Amino acid sequence: MTGKRIVRPYGDTTGDGMVQVSFTLPVPHDKRAEGAAVQLANKMGIDPALLVHAKPMGEGFTFFVVYGRVNHLVDLSAVRVVERDYPLLSAREVNALVKRQLRRKLSVVGACIGTDAHTVGIDAILNVKGVAGEKGLEYYRELKITNLGAQVSVPELVEAARVERADAVLVSQVVTQRDAHLHNTREMSAAFREAMPVGRRPLLVVGGPRFDESQAAELGVDRIFGRGTTPGEVASYLVHALVTNKKARVA
Repeated sequence: MTGKRIVRPYGDTTGDGMVQVSFTLPVPHDKRAEGAAVQLANKMGIDPALLVHAKPMGEGFTFFVVYGRVNHLVDLSAVRVVERDYPLLSAREVNALVKRQLRRKLSVVGACIGTDAHTVGIDAILNVKGVAGEKGLEYYRELKITNLGAQVSVPELVEAARVERADAVLVSQVVTQRDAHLHNTREMSAAFREAMPVGRRPLLVVGGPRFDESQAAELGVDRIFGRGTTPGEVASYLVHALVTNKKARVA
């Protein structure tokens, strides 16, 4: 059909519909557990389902990998994602725009909030060493970076943003059990709305591997970044939102 492109999963040959899935069941590893895994895969639409791996994961739990065929199709024209709506800039371009148009350093406060102690995400974006050969925001001379580290409470984050006169607050959430990342993000956005008027409120940005980038408005933040985000993408967005579009705080 015009405007549509239909695709099917690929395994051994193009369009064969083969997929591989993994999951854990709260059962000890035995033949019955393996049968339960295949039954679950069948109910997911995988038929035939071939159990290719099963391993005990502590007492009373088993991890499975199942390989098999699905009949589902994907209409690429119906896929909706959050597209990047700003240009990617080099560090030199970011610095030049901030210096010329903001005429002061752009203040950024970053942290992992709640009980989240996994700083690998926030450090990859903020620390000068960066990630995958790309330097972090500390490398940008026109950005003032305050990295609060792990397990920062929401009140502590709000206060730090106030003290540092933050233009943007970056929060990384890796711990997602019981949707902790969503609860923490909602708590944070509510706290900033309560503590600061609209004109004084920093840009709120969250990131992590389990966020849905389309949920920004629902969670009360300005932007969500998913897995694979680079420091350059974040720096370019900050300039787009705070400098080019002139949404930075009043000095």
